[in-house]
Amino acid sequence: MTSCSGAQGKFAYKLLHDLFANYSNALRPVEDTDRALNVTLRITLSQIIDMDERNQVLTAYLWIRQVWVDAYLSWDKDDYDGIDTVRIPSSYVWRPDIVLYNNADNQFTGSMETNVVIRYDGQVMWDSPAITKSSCKVDVSHFPFDGQQCRLTFGSWTYNGNQIDLVNGLDTADLTDFVENVEWEVLGMSAKRNVIIYGCCSEPYPDITYTLILKRRASFYIFNLLLPCIMISFLAPLGFYLPADSGKKVSLGVTVLLALTIFQLLVAESMPPSENVPLIGKYYIATMTMITASTALTIFIMNIHHCGPGAKPVPRWAKKFILQYMAQLFFVYEVGESCKSPKRQLGHQPTVQELLPQGLSNLSGQQDWKETGTCKNLECGREGQQHQVCVKSPCLCHHNSLLRNVEYIANCFRDQKAAQKRSGEWKKVAKVMDRIFMWVFFVMVFFMSMLIMGKAI
Repeated sequence: MTSCSGAQGKFAYKLLHDLFANYSNALRPVEDTDRALNVTLRITLSQIIDMDERNQVLTAYLWIRQVWVDAYLSWDKDDYDGIDTVRIPSSYVWRPDIVLYNNADNQFTGSMETNVVIRYDGQVMWDSPAITKSSCKVDVSHFPFDGQQCRLTFGSWTYNGNQIDLVNGLDTADLTDFVENVEWEVLGMSAKRNVIIYGCCSEPYPDITYTLILKRRASFYIFNLLLPCIMISFLAPLGFYLPADSGKKVSLGVTVLLALTIFQLLVAESMPPSENVPLIGKYYIATMTMITASTALTIFIMNIHHCGPGAKPVPRWAKKFILQYMAQLFFVYEVGESCKSPKRQLGHQPTVQELLPQGLSNLSGQQDWKETGTCKNLECGREGQQHQVCVKSPCLCHHNSLLRNVEYIANCFRDQKAAQKRSGEWKKVAKVMDRIFMWVFFVMVFFMSMLIMGKAI
């Protein structure tokens, strides 16, 4: 067994010496220089290392197999103890200059220097791993529910189609050894042969273009960018529910707006500066616009709420439409008032007759004031004796000042109640408008959230 292995080793050295005695790896290995050399290209996708959306660069780990026939590297295996294949460094033989046309690597690193396998009939197979950085046109219109198509174009850099003809090894790239990526799902990688005539040259240049179809796994972005935005946006309508006297209505809207601005900046940093606005960016902009509108409406409603006693009365249409219909529709009632209890009568105002004491009220109702006196029998004293006491009717001049003061107090009280009524009506108008806009904005946030989440399903 040892002698047999030693004999094969001697024949292998002899074969290597005989093959490369007069061999040059600088020239295309064909006997007829007018014929094209067929090179079969086959790609195996091993891993997607990175997809840089902002710089539009795809980094992938590939296994590249190139197969061609070298007319000067064939032998009769019977002359060399049955040796049918040899493995030697690839630098020993001629190799086609197949490169990645859309390479985006600044160092432009090629394939690894691995061995080639040479068969006795002259077939050369070169398998080499390579980490490629290719330019990829990224469309982020539907981010984070987007898909990308990245093309990898391989071809000879100096040989035209009359010298080297590229042939597809398979219609698609080999994905059997692909390592799953946590962010991207590979849907396929088709291969297509193209023949292009460039403006610099009249000869055709064949190439093979692999189209990698990717779909983004959106779970990470849903839980880290989308759901927080949805929860924050649902806080914006609650600003209308806050009491106007709390002083926190406007600050809540501004805080929510700042939070969404931070999320918008996080998305903008990872996206390319293109005209296509991402789907999540559109959602952020729509939500921020809605929150800005809600903050502006909050300021307007607070101005209505704080209408002072000097404000004009509530218009008749507003009383009928807002204070009656809309208040009942949105269940807005005053303190102590419910949908089952009757409404309070706010329009009743006391009169001067009600404010005067009973005696003065009777006196004020007399039409004729005279100085004549009347006598009344009154029982007084411990002995029960009756005394006749003369009482004069009150003089009108004695009570004019008192009546004027009472009238003034009544008018002030009436004006105060009217002012309180106007102020209370404006506050109720503001409260009803708060409740209306709260539900309107809740519905808007809900439908916007359903539209964005519907893309994920």
